Parts: sequence; structure tokens; C-alpha cells
Amino acid sequence: MAGETVITIVGNLTADPELRTTSNGGAVANFIIAATPRVYDRQSDQWVDGDALFLRCTAWRDLAAHCANSLAKGMRVIAQGRLQQRSYQAQDGSNRTVIELQVDEIGPSLRYATAQVRKMQSGGYQGGNTNGGGYQQPQQPQQAPADDPWSTPAEESEF
Repeated sequence: MAGETVITIVGNLTADPELRTTSNGGAVANFIIAATPRVYDRQSDQWVDGDALFLRCTAWRDLAAHCANSLAKGMRVIAQGRLQQRSYQAQDGSNRTVIELQVDEIGPSLRYATAQVRKMQSGGYQGGNTNGGGYQQPQQPQQAPADDPWSTPAEESEF
């Protein structure tokens, strides 16, 4: 997809993802990621927080449901997606422009935390389904094959 601006952002969720259903039945999750840079201040000889960037994010279909079921306020996440700019007219009549991240991939950051991963049952590549792309409620995880390294608890794994 030539011409799209793809970025990766690391930050904390400012609230739980809000899951909605569109008029045509598709699922969409909206949330905000706050990315705050830390810079070293030589005068005070310590690390200080810089100005936070608050980026509005949108996830669609199965990814939206997975975000709503897996992510919560305060979690440190890593998200990758495409920047999109859209304009609209506000209720007061003024014209507004917003920049949003259309999320393609997202997950918890493991720098300061651990996570449990469950593979969701699906009929298509990377969580998509093959019945026209409509939203489906997440199903119970499938039984993993015996040789699947993700299926064993961390304390039993050889990694």
C-alpha cells in the first residue's frame, strides 16, 4: 500500500478500549495510547518525563474484539499501524482535523510485565475469517498440538 505512513508506538492505554458495533454489524474498538518520552536532564542529574503524545487509535473486526478482551487502562502496549487523517465539522460548525492510528498489530509490552497468550480459533490467516470478513464473537481456544511450544506453561517450557 504505497503512500501510507506506517508507524510503531509504545505507550500506555489511557482507558479501557471501547468496543462498539457499527450499523453494518462490524466491530470497532477505540482507545488512546499515551507515549511519554524520558530524557536525561544533565543539570539535575536525573531522568525526567518529556511532553506526552496522546494518539487516538482504532482497531476493526476480530482485532477490535481481541483488544477489548485483552487490554486494559494503564497497560503498556506496542502498536503498529497506519496514520490516517480525517476532517469533519464539529457541532459548533467549526472544521476539525484529526490524525488517528488505524491499528494493524498490537500487544502488551513485555519490558516490565508478563503476558499469557491464547491462540484464538479462526478460519483464516492471522485471525481473519473466511466467511466474508464479518465480525464474529471470539471462540474458545482450540486444543493445541502436543508439540506446540505456546501450549505449555512457562515453568514447564525449556525456553
